[in-house]
Amino acid sequence: MEPTVSIIVPVYNAEKFIQRCVDSILHQEFTDFELLLINDGSTDLSGSICDEYASLDPRVHVFHKENTGVSDTRNYALDRARGAYLQFADSDDWIAPDATKLFVRAAKKHDCDLVIADFYRVVGKRISHKGDIEEENVLTREAYAAHMMANPADFYYGVLWNKLYRKDIVEKHHLRMDAALSWCEDFLFNLEYILHSKSFYALQAPVYYYVKTEGSLVSQSMSLSKSIKMKLLMFDYYNKFYKHILDEKEYEKNRLQVYSFLVKAATDGLVPLLPGSKKLGDERTGIFSGAVDRDGIIMDAYRDRKLLERYMETIALKNDLTLNDVKVLFYLSQSGEFQSLKELSDFVNLSRRTLSMCLQRLTAKGYIRMEEIGERKTGRQKILFLPACDGILADFDTAQNDYDQVRFQGFTEEELIRYAFFNDRIKENIRRVL
Repeated sequence: MEPTVSIIVPVYNAEKFIQRCVDSILHQEFTDFELLLINDGSTDLSGSICDEYASLDPRVHVFHKENTGVSDTRNYALDRARGAYLQFADSDDWIAPDATKLFVRAAKKHDCDLVIADFYRVVGKRISHKGDIEEENVLTREAYAAHMMANPADFYYGVLWNKLYRKDIVEKHHLRMDAALSWCEDFLFNLEYILHSKSFYALQAPVYYYVKTEGSLVSQSMSLSKSIKMKLLMFDYYNKFYKHILDEKEYEKNRLQVYSFLVKAATDGLVPLLPGSKKLGDERTGIFSGAVDRDGIIMDAYRDRKLLERYMETIALKNDLTLNDVKVLFYLSQSGEFQSLKELSDFVNLSRRTLSMCLQRLTAKGYIRMEEIGERKTGRQKILFLPACDGILADFDTAQNDYDQVRFQGFTEEELIRYAFFNDRIKENIRRVL
């Protein structure tokens, strides 16, 4: 049976970081994939490390070839990929645990040809969240191209690794990397792919960790004359792309914006830390060492909470909220009314100060409105969810489904019925005491 996704990783002298990359892929929540590790003539231990992974996991397929460069190596992988979708990663980077799941879910739910996602820029021990498209709906080719025109040299649009592609489109039009280019060959591939695509979707949740390392292609210096030649060559492709996308009137209207590529392209490869950067490791919640395997009622409750938070966190990242903000919204969606701030803080398990700050942010963002219940001032409050919150409330259903799928994976229908029966009895026993 063919895998749903082929994940392609070119490998060249990557012994220092290839394990981090591969481990992040093999520990994905989504498991129906093949991992193609293409050893591009490495002279270090990269090849043997890849072979070891292949001996331990049947999803890993390793190919050894002479050194021909990253573009030719990706083409080599494309010729051998069997998945319905294509995902790329570089060997010195890594992906979030839910990356492939979010990619595939968006592609299938919205029936789109390309999914593009936010990413993390990693500099030393600091990271920043990078994205561009904020629309939460399917985009036409023209709408996507308009976003790209505004930031033509942005890594967000140019690279391969924050996107999910349909293999049938790539094969139907025989799209490949131009191995003759040493700059922006992935951007050129994307331009060609967009020309043959109709629908696009942007994920706001960052799913990729991009590390710019010394010796990488974008870090290498290039002579001024060669740099100018490359930019002019790429602009020729870029200009023809928009002449194809836009009619003559629209092209003339946007011609100056299209030509801005020549200036903005000079910043390719320079993705600085943005305001609001965080310490690496603080961007997502973790679980303390040993908690996964320890027994006891406290450990059970802790693991249950951390699992739910894992899916709540994706919603937080997507909507530029804190995890506490999302937890408050989630708890309120289960209740909606409360007697006092003290009662609500106890319910959501947050201090009153933290809770007040969350409520203020959620109100300011237009997600909720609080109203007092009854004509008498009893202090009892009701939360009204405003239209801006509809998308988040829908995401809660998805998060609960993910949460239940993990908890009940492998259960038979009979076991689920028995679980529901005994769980109801446990609830009644607790209610009787409380």
